[in-house]
Amino acid sequence: MPTPESMRALVAGKVGEPNDVLRLESRPVPVPEAGQALIRVTATPIHASDLHVLRGRYGFTPEFPAVGGNMECVGRVEALGPETEGLKIGERVVTMAIPPVPGPPVAGTWQEYLVADTRRLLPVPDDLSDSEACQLAVNPLTALLLVTRVLDVQPGEWLLQTAAGSTVGRLVIQLAKHLGIRTINVVRRRDAVDEIKALGGDEVICTEDEDLLRRVAEIAGRDGVRKAVDCVAGHVGAQVSQSLAPGGELVVYGALSTHRQTDPAALTIPLSARSVIYETKVVRGFWLNRWFGSASPQDALRALSEVRDLVAASVLSIPEGRPFPLDDFSEAITLAETPARGAKPLFVFADSHDEHDG
Repeated sequence: MPTPESMRALVAGKVGEPNDVLRLESRPVPVPEAGQALIRVTATPIHASDLHVLRGRYGFTPEFPAVGGNMECVGRVEALGPETEGLKIGERVVTMAIPPVPGPPVAGTWQEYLVADTRRLLPVPDDLSDSEACQLAVNPLTALLLVTRVLDVQPGEWLLQTAAGSTVGRLVIQLAKHLGIRTINVVRRRDAVDEIKALGGDEVICTEDEDLLRRVAEIAGRDGVRKAVDCVAGHVGAQVSQSLAPGGELVVYGALSTHRQTDPAALTIPLSARSVIYETKVVRGFWLNRWFGSASPQDALRALSEVRDLVAASVLSIPEGRPFPLDDFSEAITLAETPARGAKPLFVFADSHDEHDG
């Protein structure tokens, strides 16, 4: 079947609330240049960060009008640019659409076709569902990098993490269990404790009715905890820093406590100066986009390959998402930010698998 000349795309005309600024548009199908592939997208998730980009509160702002979806997708190679090798027409691939910082803009994923640098494409087996494959390059990769690269947590060490019930939090628990790392998991609600323990979390602290600093001290004993990850920021992030042993390190990768906040001055962590200075603690950030900006394409693909293999081996489990056609984008975006929403919403398109079997 020949590639059509036009496609549908979900486009934001300006900065604003996603459901106010997004529109379905018809656009020309892009043509790949040397070193590029044209991908027919089959599934792409709706991440909170995608929506924050449109609101202007993320770490980069695209040029508007801009196609939504700035992170990842799965699809099939529809065409290759001139003298481009290494991939085959019809091959199923994950697109690492995450924009490097600094770096050139990357095509949004909320469209039927996109062009990508072949160095940012990873073949994936057909036994991974579209839902699993289209979510490999953000949350599981973040978990892997935080645990094994950024903090280099060793078997037997304690790792303290906030928002343990989040997608990344659950993946950290699964990975830590696989690697022999002990986890202390912070949750907000008492009804989440049993679920986190069943998932493999060694210890769970519920801030609804427990004191975080006291419980960390009770669990970790005299040696304390030297490594922690936080995606809440605010008061909870500050408490995690304070609870670390002298010389400990906290890596902050999110700010859930300020989820709908657009004032940069409100995105804070009120650290204790005494704790940081006299106990020589380190607090630093991690942003996947900046990691992509500093990692070579080979290193990025190597890390993503590791994630792919862990998911294929059922070490890491990615829950099935809830599919939506582009026409239902308003409902899908609303669901993406609904508390306790259940499955992550995904935009899905017709798979071209059958067209290439022959």
